[in-house]
Amino acid sequence: MALNNTYDARLVQQETALGAGVQVLLLALIGTAIGMGPAGWLSGLAFAFATWAVLSRALHRSRLRSFGAANRVTLGRATLVGGVTALVADSFQSSPPVSLFVGLTAVALILDGVDGKVARRTGTSTPLGARFDMEVDAFLILVLSVYVSMQLGLWVLLIGGMRYVFVGAARVWPWLTAALPPSTARKTVAALQGVLLLLAGADLLPYAVNFGVAALALGLLVWSFGRDVLWLYRTSRVEEAPSPRQVRELVAG
Repeated sequence: MALNNTYDARLVQQETALGAGVQVLLLALIGTAIGMGPAGWLSGLAFAFATWAVLSRALHRSRLRSFGAANRVTLGRATLVGGVTALVADSFQSSPPVSLFVGLTAVALILDGVDGKVARRTGTSTPLGARFDMEVDAFLILVLSVYVSMQLGLWVLLIGGMRYVFVGAARVWPWLTAALPPSTARKTVAALQGVLLLLAGADLLPYAVNFGVAALALGLLVWSFGRDVLWLYRTSRVEEAPSPRQVRELVAG
């Protein structure tokens, strides 16, 4: 990101606090509009607090001197995701208005293509910004999969949980943490997950069609993760294999 000459943690921390405040305001508006229950309020507030705490700590550790326009877009998207989270939690007691659920989710998905472009055009791409964007994406998919699973079955949770299973597996098998080569297919599959889950969750189509849409999302995700895991495994095996010179030295010794 564009850097100032001095570092002042208060400047970037104020933005995270503002984001948390906007999150609470959005929850208040939703609560007033639909009479949201305790589950929705608690989930939304927990998301707001967790986002503020984790992001504040990450900013402090990275010592960014400017929050940046791209991160502001991502923070706005996170606020919408918090609203969606509250609606989904509340849906265990009463179904949320479809128009509100679809509207918040659709805007969050659209903004997913905005923050990256802003970062590239302004030259403010950072590892923190990329990670922030990825975590917001992953959590939205998880929340949407929870919502759709109430209609189509628990198997849909595999869609939202797959990324977190991958992260957990990487703690056991470190070779899973290696950098992957850029892939348009991977990005396309990731972008389609939210769209397909929203389409199935909106419940505007027959049950069989919604089931097929969610199954397509899961199939694409399994293919994408499977391809990446296979590439990482093969790469790790190549790196572990001894070079011809090492083989000759072993034979000579």
